[in-house]
Amino acid sequence: MQDEKNFMSGVKENLDVLFTKLEKFLRTETVIGQPIKVGETTLIPIVTVMFGCGTGGGVGDNKGIKGQGGGLGTGARISPDAVLVIKNDDVQMLPVKKGANLSKLIEMVPEIVSKIKIDKENKEKEEVKKEEN
Repeated sequence: MQDEKNFMSGVKENLDVLFTKLEKFLRTETVIGQPIKVGETTLIPIVTVMFGCGTGGGVGDNKGIKGQGGGLGTGARISPDAVLVIKNDDVQMLPVKKGANLSKLIEMVPEIVSKIKIDKENKEKEEVKKEEN
């Protein structure tokens, strides 16, 4: 009987740890990603997080043969749903699943890349000026 209590205590402990870690993982930051600032444009990724888990157990004494068991399984899926694009006063939600909106987002990439290069060049120029002074 003590073995059964120890076994069940171990299962409960594993579940407690699992759900504590899960609670830390599934936060707002997981679903609404960290903003990416590029020049005057801010991109915010939005994702779907799905999670499932299952547990098993066992204990028993079948005619002198002691038994125990256990099991714990989890699975997760994270998939991108949309990108929130904020540029000046314009805010657009671009779903990733629709081809047209994905094309629109891809069209924005060259503009974003050029802004990154300009920002980098400006920072380098500022650093050179600071070093000269």
